[in-house]
Amino acid sequence: MRLLQCNNQGGFNITKDLDGSHAIPSYAVLSHTWGTDTDEVTFEDLTNGTGSEKPGYAKIRFCGEQAKQDGLQYFWVDTACIDKTNKAELSHAINSMFRWYHNATRCYVYMSDVSSSTREPSKEEASTPKWEPQFRQSRWFTRGWTLQELLAPDLVEFFSQEGTRLGNKASLEQHIRASTSIPVAALRGSPLTQFSVNERLSWIQHRHTKHEEDKAYSLLGIFGVYISPVYGEGTSGAFKRLMDEIDRLSRCIQDLRLTDPRDDKKRIEDTKGGLLKDSYRWILSNADFQQWRDGEQSRLLWIKGDPGKGKTMLLCGIIDELQSFKAKPDLLAFFFCQATDSRINNATAVLRGLLYMLVEQQPSLVAHIQKKHDHAGKALFEDANAWVALTDVFTNVLQDPNLSNTWLIVDGLDECIDGMSKLLEFVTQQAVSSRVKWVLSSRNWPDIEEQLEGVGHKVRLSLELNAQSVSTAVNVFIEQRVSRLAREKRYNDKIRADVQAHLAANSNDTFLWVALVCQNLEKVPQRNVMKKLSAFPPGLDSLYERMMQQLNSLDDADLCKQILASVAIVYRPITLDELAVLVRMPEDVADPETIREIVGLCGSYLTVRNDTVYFVHQSAKDFLFAKAFYQVFPCGSQAVHHSLFLTSLQILSKTLRRDMYSLKVLGCPIEQVEQPSPDPLAASRYSCAYWADHLCTSSASHAACLLDGGAVEMFLRTKFLYWLEALSLCKDMSKGLVSIAKLNKLAKETAGAVALGQLVQDAHRFIAFHKSAIENSPLQAYASALLFSPSGSLIRRLFKDEEPTWITIKPAMLDGWSACLQTLEGHESSVASVVFSHDSTWLASASRDSTIKIWDVSSGTCKQTLKGHDDEVATAVFSHDSTQLASVSIDAVKVWDLNSGACLQTKDPGDRAHSVAFSHDSTRLAAACTDTVRIWGLTSGTSNQTLKAYAYTVAFSHDSTRLVTAGGSQIYVWDLSSGACIQTLGTDGWTYMVALSHDSTQLAAPSDETVKIWDLSSGACKHTLEGHDNRVTSVAFSHDSTRLASASWDNTIKVWNPSSGGGACEQTLQGHSDDVYSVAFSHDSTRLASASRDNTIKIWDLGSGVHKQPIKGHIKSIRALAFSHDSIWLASASDDNTIKIWNLSSGACEQTLKGHSKEVSGVDFSYGSNQLASASSDGVIKIWDLSSGACELSLEGYKFSDTYVWLVRFSHDSSRVATASPDRNVKIWNLSSGACEHTLNHGEYVWTACFSHDSTQLASAGTHNNNTVKVWNLNSGKCELTLHAHTNWNGTKLSAVAFSCDSTRLASASSDGMVNVWDLGSGACVHTVDTGLCSGACVHTIDTGQDVGKIWFDITGLHLRTDIGTIALATLPVSSPSAISGSQHVRYLGGGVSTDGTWITYENKNVLWLPSEYRPCCSAVSGNTVGIAVGFGRVWICEFHPD
Repeated sequence: MRLLQCNNQGGFNITKDLDGSHAIPSYAVLSHTWGTDTDEVTFEDLTNGTGSEKPGYAKIRFCGEQAKQDGLQYFWVDTACIDKTNKAELSHAINSMFRWYHNATRCYVYMSDVSSSTREPSKEEASTPKWEPQFRQSRWFTRGWTLQELLAPDLVEFFSQEGTRLGNKASLEQHIRASTSIPVAALRGSPLTQFSVNERLSWIQHRHTKHEEDKAYSLLGIFGVYISPVYGEGTSGAFKRLMDEIDRLSRCIQDLRLTDPRDDKKRIEDTKGGLLKDSYRWILSNADFQQWRDGEQSRLLWIKGDPGKGKTMLLCGIIDELQSFKAKPDLLAFFFCQATDSRINNATAVLRGLLYMLVEQQPSLVAHIQKKHDHAGKALFEDANAWVALTDVFTNVLQDPNLSNTWLIVDGLDECIDGMSKLLEFVTQQAVSSRVKWVLSSRNWPDIEEQLEGVGHKVRLSLELNAQSVSTAVNVFIEQRVSRLAREKRYNDKIRADVQAHLAANSNDTFLWVALVCQNLEKVPQRNVMKKLSAFPPGLDSLYERMMQQLNSLDDADLCKQILASVAIVYRPITLDELAVLVRMPEDVADPETIREIVGLCGSYLTVRNDTVYFVHQSAKDFLFAKAFYQVFPCGSQAVHHSLFLTSLQILSKTLRRDMYSLKVLGCPIEQVEQPSPDPLAASRYSCAYWADHLCTSSASHAACLLDGGAVEMFLRTKFLYWLEALSLCKDMSKGLVSIAKLNKLAKETAGAVALGQLVQDAHRFIAFHKSAIENSPLQAYASALLFSPSGSLIRRLFKDEEPTWITIKPAMLDGWSACLQTLEGHESSVASVVFSHDSTWLASASRDSTIKIWDVSSGTCKQTLKGHDDEVATAVFSHDSTQLASVSIDAVKVWDLNSGACLQTKDPGDRAHSVAFSHDSTRLAAACTDTVRIWGLTSGTSNQTLKAYAYTVAFSHDSTRLVTAGGSQIYVWDLSSGACIQTLGTDGWTYMVALSHDSTQLAAPSDETVKIWDLSSGACKHTLEGHDNRVTSVAFSHDSTRLASASWDNTIKVWNPSSGGGACEQTLQGHSDDVYSVAFSHDSTRLASASRDNTIKIWDLGSGVHKQPIKGHIKSIRALAFSHDSIWLASASDDNTIKIWNLSSGACEQTLKGHSKEVSGVDFSYGSNQLASASSDGVIKIWDLSSGACELSLEGYKFSDTYVWLVRFSHDSSRVATASPDRNVKIWNLSSGACEHTLNHGEYVWTACFSHDSTQLASAGTHNNNTVKVWNLNSGKCELTLHAHTNWNGTKLSAVAFSCDSTRLASASSDGMVNVWDLGSGACVHTVDTGLCSGACVHTIDTGQDVGKIWFDITGLHLRTDIGTIALATLPVSSPSAISGSQHVRYLGGGVSTDGTWITYENKNVLWLPSEYRPCCSAVSGNTVGIAVGFGRVWICEFHPD
């Protein structure tokens, strides 16, 4: 922004650009209508010292002279202060204009078509100035840009062409309203967000702009959005982009808003009887307050005082005063924490509230939120990573160069129940900004004072040290409250004086005490006031005690105390509906108003807001536990916990059922679920989440319900699945998992709970394994969760009747649970490493998506996502006190604080970094940096040791005296005191990492496909562990050193006994569908975590010692699947050199075909389904007789050419097969003679081919540079047609082709998910036989959203069958080309697989969620039958027979 400055010569100069680093002085702005381009003075004119002769110069001179008269040295005129030749500057100006006008001290409207020249008015005109009709009809009211110039500034003054002041926006309000139809509230400065989008759009409707696009651009500030101007896009294009941004902003602000702190402030003031200026004005003259407000150095004011001293109302007063005191552009945001309100009692809510107020005042700041919100949506503010994301956003907002001076106020830090410490830490980090001042209030808590010690230039203001001022303020409050009582209760002067005197004498300068006494007096008749008044003792505790005595005298005393006891121990505030069932209200107390009345009888301890019951103040709850415990809890609090548990179980047993919200659709996602009215879960939401917590907290004397056949077992047997659905609907699945884990522990400790223990253990496995499915789609509790549980699962057997009956062939399952406890999903790329914290409560995962995630092991929820690395994160490790985490990427080593999620240090490794390790005493950090090892002291943060060694991994000994490094084929052991290498161990292969046993006597390291274990005392290799089929990537010792785990690129984890003779393999864990990169033991050695290239983390149970053998399948990965044409068989080809034939009716493996010496890469059934052809890396094609399982024919034309075959296809008459290999040819074999009839040179790698239905043609799809499909005449062996099918972009390859049954159309598919359907019957195609240049016409382009590996037409030609589902071609529009986007438009018939591979679909709808272990590496679909091959060799089949 540039300004014009008046100079002493009567002229003006233009300032330099005032960016965010310059304070912008007070200034005036000119609003006017533009003349022709040649009339206006431009920025170029001013910089060249020209333009004074132009007509527009008079307007600039007028503005400068008027500003000078008003005491302003600077002014701004759009024509002269914006360099319109600079497109970037113009764009910035257009988007900043509203803010510039808003921040102006005055806005002068120069109305060139309104004259104030005088003449003698007639009698009729005497009361109406001559210029008023001209004013109302002025061109100024018809121009687009002047709309924001009218609305943005506070003070708008109107001047005639002679420079005469006509009035201002306030005095001319009615005329302006008549000319513009803009509501008076908008003209008076009400926030524009109070007016609907349509209403604001209507204000521009009859206005005009020189450029048509400006009609939209002139609204940017009015809607608080930003778009770059694109002149030439037209009105419709500009308005479309404007509306898109308005919708985007609206969603973001709506999702951000948890509460409006302005509403909270008004509610608090109203609840406390209104804000009295005289009760807070004392602080305005307080020296400490003035030092903070006026001092440049003082950035933070902490107001502290005991409960009830009026801190909240004091801050309300400070807010009001700052509203008046602050400069116009300054921002003021505030937040009120209240412990009894779950919405506003946590650190995340504080940041959301402050951000909401900041972006409301300066909309441009929302850009910092939108960057993340566009990707995450509402989850940005609500999920486990909300705090980390919001601190990042808030930091960026406070560092925004355009941020105005800002005042931030947070009341009630002590009432920030969740995250107070991290909130304080964040505030102390941000309290250094020169543009931000903070006010905090809290009780006199030492831990708050301790955390604020680190803030420099802070000011403390203790209410106890300002007792006289507080006492005066309390007396003002007393006078106000007594005056109101006197009016309402008709006190005479004596009663009024006596009441006021008694309150003043006994209040102990405590506002809350006065408020509570007055609240009680409202119910006392005038005649009894003095008698009752003397019964109110001084001090809060004494008053609470008196309230308890009054409560004991009530007829409903027992019920009131039950309510107080329940509200005091519940884990969150409960609603009136929940209270009614938890306290077991009498039958005549059923309606909400009666319940509200009963709550009102509970003294003044409780209050009801929005139908939720809260304590009136935290001190009231504290009193019940400290001073009235045995009155409220006569049998102890454990008895109340037990009562709440039993009541919860009863209400759940009574109300829970299948499909509580009548969703009906099995795949209905939770984000689309709408809460019905009335809500069938309204009374039981609390019970769903916390029944187990109350059981676990109740006394052991109430253990009868835990015995076999007791209440808990009966509930789980009859309602467990319905409870899981309810938890999902309540968005509390993580809480359910934690509850069952607690119950599992409790059952193990209870004698006589054998059956219950078994049931709870099974239930724990059930919810842990299926949490993601049910959490995302509630009704998957009855589909995926049941079908993918072991056949012997107690829960599955108990709820067998809930399984989908229309799925007739179900996945074959183990009898018992596998070792995999839980799968954690959330990373967007491969997970490179995983590690447990040293107390085993947290799990950290490092990923190639450049993030680290911190997981709660008990609930499986992601608590934090640490972002800051610019590259793939290779490793993350916890410090041994679990307070910090170190991570490493190629170019940085970072140390994170786990409490706040903040990055504490970033270290430059100096070379490519690979791994990092903390010393066990947490004093040092080491990183492997290719040719060196860097060691930093954590206290100093400086590198104090460098070891010269080729290193990919580092590990400290457990006494922190030695360091082990490994890289290449060498392992080195270093003495850290001397820096000398004391031991060298050699391996036979490449070593990426090492692991030390926890007694530091053994060392293990991968060596290609083996693991070697050394005795460190002798340096001898004790064992070489063999069994993996591919490179071993990671090893880890259990903490008791009795087991060793290894991870491999063969997708498995092996668990070894290193002390046995040869190092025996005890378990092989299968479940990952891709390479496993990392393993880690929990510190109790009962669990193992693994990280994989399949983007998941798995947690394995090793505690039982029982390993369930996987269902029979391939022992290596599956390359291909194929259905027989009669839909009876499914064939699978595997890297284990075999083919398996599966029976679709039973799902059983009927045959295993052996004979290939290498991986089998492709299979195809003959059209009679009696033969199978297979292709292999051994260069041999085999033809199998399926009745006998014998190999009928081996075609060995490739065997001696040192190549392999990846494709084989039968002709429709089964007389030929086509094969393809890397030699870019397709061979046609005659099966009668075994001879090769043709070798067709495609010129590119041929990934797929197919015969026409009359077997006279072949289509081959090539992938290299051109992605072409060639159609060959099999009689002549010549290419008849070349189709340039798909663009070869980013590695896209053609993956499938198919002829229609009448050979008039051809379909081609590519790995980017695109399917083209071609018309082959045009005359032009015949012409191409000779030239090979023309192609057929593409009649459909279909985006399936995923790689299609196989396609074919059905006999009608109306459907296109693929390996992911059947597409109805009749539903697609015919055009050339027409792009149809994914499942939104493509209609799939029957069974299918979703685009991301996570669902089985039916008729385009998600019906069955697939756990990660059951997701396809390849699939095949035939009608209603879906065959799935998974990454570790399993094949499973699912068949639908819907009603």
